[in-house]
Amino acid sequence: MEKNEKETMEKNETITVTTDHEPAINYRGWKAMPFIIGNETFEKLGAIGTLANLLIYLTTVFHLKSITAATMINVFNGTANFGTLVGAFLSDTYFGRYKTLGFATVASFGGLLAIQLTAAIPVLHPHCCAEKGNGECKGPTAGQLAFLLTGLGLMIVGAGGVRPCNLAFGVDQFNPKTESGKRGIDSFFNWYFFTFTFAQMVSLTLIVYIQSNVSWAIGLGIPAILMLIACVVYFVGSKIYVKVKANGSPMTSVAQVIVVAINKRKLKPVEQPRLSLFMYIPPKSINNKLPYTDQFRFLDKAAIVTPQDQINPDGSPADPWRLCSMQQVEEVKCLFRVLPIWVSQIIYCVTLVQLHTYAVFQAVQSDRRLGNSNFKIPAATYVVFMMLSLTFFIPVYDRIIVPFLRRIRGKEGGITILQRVGIGIFLSIITMLVSGMVEEHRRTIALTKPIVGVAPRKGAISSMSASWLIPQFTLGGLTEAFASIGLVEFYYKQFPENMKSIGGSLFYCGLAGSSYFSSLLILVVHRTTNGAATGNWLSEDLNKGRLDYFYYMIVGLGVLNLGYFLLCSRWYRYKGNSDTLELELEVNGEKKQSDKPLV
Repeated sequence: MEKNEKETMEKNETITVTTDHEPAINYRGWKAMPFIIGNETFEKLGAIGTLANLLIYLTTVFHLKSITAATMINVFNGTANFGTLVGAFLSDTYFGRYKTLGFATVASFGGLLAIQLTAAIPVLHPHCCAEKGNGECKGPTAGQLAFLLTGLGLMIVGAGGVRPCNLAFGVDQFNPKTESGKRGIDSFFNWYFFTFTFAQMVSLTLIVYIQSNVSWAIGLGIPAILMLIACVVYFVGSKIYVKVKANGSPMTSVAQVIVVAINKRKLKPVEQPRLSLFMYIPPKSINNKLPYTDQFRFLDKAAIVTPQDQINPDGSPADPWRLCSMQQVEEVKCLFRVLPIWVSQIIYCVTLVQLHTYAVFQAVQSDRRLGNSNFKIPAATYVVFMMLSLTFFIPVYDRIIVPFLRRIRGKEGGITILQRVGIGIFLSIITMLVSGMVEEHRRTIALTKPIVGVAPRKGAISSMSASWLIPQFTLGGLTEAFASIGLVEFYYKQFPENMKSIGGSLFYCGLAGSSYFSSLLILVVHRTTNGAATGNWLSEDLNKGRLDYFYYMIVGLGVLNLGYFLLCSRWYRYKGNSDTLELELEVNGEKKQSDKPLV
């Protein structure tokens, strides 16, 4: 049945669409998917296979201190995620998604190859130091660090091009105006997130094990080879791809509205903006018509027609840097309304950053033996429990929880998008609270009971089983299932159609801001507590530090952030087709209308 349906979709998708002024578009649909999904799979296996265990590589091979390695990882992740905004701009404005993806994939391969060479060639990394002894291990030379940073820099370039374009490029292969095309797009989303989860599973288990227990050179060589395969698979399918040309960045329109609003700031507001503001929608615009909203009214002045403004015969402004349409203004308002929510994402994601950095250090100084055997689970592998939690919960949420809530509340999604995000932010607070309690327990056992070994350059390994860390990783997965996925959906649905790539980049920019903010927190806490009565909270040896206090501090920030998010959500107005959002509320069994947005 599924096979026949896919064959029907392929036949329907392999069609040619023509317009009066544009060349024919030959949508190949699923026939292009083996190349695109294959490229996605190998690209993610390559990138995640290296990044998943990079923290341990920096501390064990390059002999960097924990705080230095964590800061470097945070800065790398932040820069790579901010780079998506640049990649989206270049793709939309100059190169198109096909060229941007091709260049970025090759750049990623170059970065992975450079990092692999730092492990394979002895002169490119510091000499090994004895595991026992009190002497300090010699860190990397300037040349060794420069070569490593070159590899990371190429990976940043690759991530900046791949992340904002890969999902959109896959969607480009389907005809969005046909039912089969719409079903194909939905199915592609499922395959996309499946490959992402699959890549993380394999990377956090098999590849991490090879890196930690067999050889770093081999373990880092495998991701480089996989990325090379991704390049080959991508370019092999070049002849059948739909290659959408760059048609200008929507940020130009955003800049025009802001500049014109500033230039016209002294004008008096019009009394009936719905009727008085300049209206014009280009014939080829892909955006739906947006209604007027009374938020950010200072932007309305960009659409006030003055005697100096000239209008072309077709109704368009003669100078778009002197007069903008109400449609342009409302599109910018969509962006401005989302930004306060985006700020709350930065604080929320600090929890996720800790689960990929200091939670791994917790595992390093915990008993990672599997049962009574001598087999040790690699410290970075415990992050896989986040993926398992996320993977198992999504079907439960989609098939059981949402239908149940839909029957009770009468809403299509069961709850609103921002309510889903709010639940995720609340769970992130619980995640950090549990993390602090587990760390306090781990440290107490390490200081009061016999230890099971010594971690090189760190300290005593607590006899507490690392399985105690599973609850915090599991909660982290649930947090992502609610908040992260909710935010992606929120950005995608609340941005105008021509800003979808910007919306996708905004999520990564939130991750970037969180990485930088986490680095700032680490720096401030490290300098503030160094020499204090309680000792340095973020000591190289966690047993001498108070990582639990650091986690509790993040809990406090999370509580403040949740309050801020609730206020922003109360104020927020969803993009809709009316001046006010008419949300149905059931009070005493009767339906009433409310013009106030709900979380």
